[in-house]
Amino acid sequence: MRVLFTTNIPSPYRVDFFNELGKSCDLTVLYERRDANNRNSVWLSSKAINYKEVFLQGYKVGNDSALCPQIVNYFDLKLYDVFVIGGYCTPSGILSIIYLKFKNIPFILDFDGGFIKEGKTVRHYLKKYLISSASWWTSTGSKTTEYLCYYGAKPENIFYYPFTSLKTEDILNKAVDSEEKRAFRQNLKIAEDKIIMSVGRFAHVKGYDVLLKSCTQLDKDIGVYIIGDKVTVEYADMKKNLNLHNVHFVDFKAKNELAKYFKAADLFVLPTREDIWGLVINEAMGYGLPVITTNRCIAGLELIKNGENGYIVPVNDSKALAAKCTKILSDEVLCKKMSERNLQKIQEYTIENMADRYFEICKKISNVC
Repeated sequence: MRVLFTTNIPSPYRVDFFNELGKSCDLTVLYERRDANNRNSVWLSSKAINYKEVFLQGYKVGNDSALCPQIVNYFDLKLYDVFVIGGYCTPSGILSIIYLKFKNIPFILDFDGGFIKEGKTVRHYLKKYLISSASWWTSTGSKTTEYLCYYGAKPENIFYYPFTSLKTEDILNKAVDSEEKRAFRQNLKIAEDKIIMSVGRFAHVKGYDVLLKSCTQLDKDIGVYIIGDKVTVEYADMKKNLNLHNVHFVDFKAKNELAKYFKAADLFVLPTREDIWGLVINEAMGYGLPVITTNRCIAGLELIKNGENGYIVPVNDSKALAAKCTKILSDEVLCKKMSERNLQKIQEYTIENMADRYFEICKKISNVC
């Protein structure tokens, strides 16, 4: 089975997924760009082992997309059995959808997630046209399926798959015990007894200003480590003005270094204002950390159950965030139960399972075609 998959950049989890999927089919991946303006170059990956990669020529648009007119040359039923368009928001994605619909070539629209925007604007109708133009859709869960149906997808042609960045080997067999945590903290020169961790870019949408405000309501012996790229002046000033000596900004860390912080932490927090998924939630669960995130994070809404393996708090609510952090960190029994539940729940969410499910979807669709 010959599969053509389009996407914007070679992000690490995508490359891992493509290499796994490529074990089961003849896979070709078209990339719009080699890099992204808002990503550390170390983060990107291009180790194509089990698939063919093609970096298209085009005109860069925004942080991580491009207009690549030559993309339409690859949409040939003599060359491929299944076409997967990895997104409808980029110029090349839009061009691909319009071309495939015009040529009456069936295709899958790959989808991570989304939030419904109320109102019948021009943007709404464009989105509905693009999404409804697909023949089949992939969905990461109930919230994504609801979104797709709202914009014209047919429920019977929507296929679920476990969206993740984790390989089976990335998920811990058991939670890190207190002695091991202490060892990792010593290695990282972390002095505090309790650790809250977050990972992400220092951008307004990530909500770190909300986390900093919540820190004013936490015990001062709780260390808060926010790991991303270079901290912005805004957040550095905010930390200083709020007198938050227990908050630490850490520059970008490669996967092996980041693992040490996950193993040293007690709790993971993602105070995002909007994440159409939020793969760091999967990663935190893979290390057995309780998770707190907001009601604007699709991964949280799909994976976290209040009081069982973490908490969902209202967006922009620093008081609610502080209260839930305190609740988890002050209750060792609860913290341990949440840790164990997350390790159990995340077992399904592996790159291997994601690729297996995708292959099943492609096989089913190729039989229809």
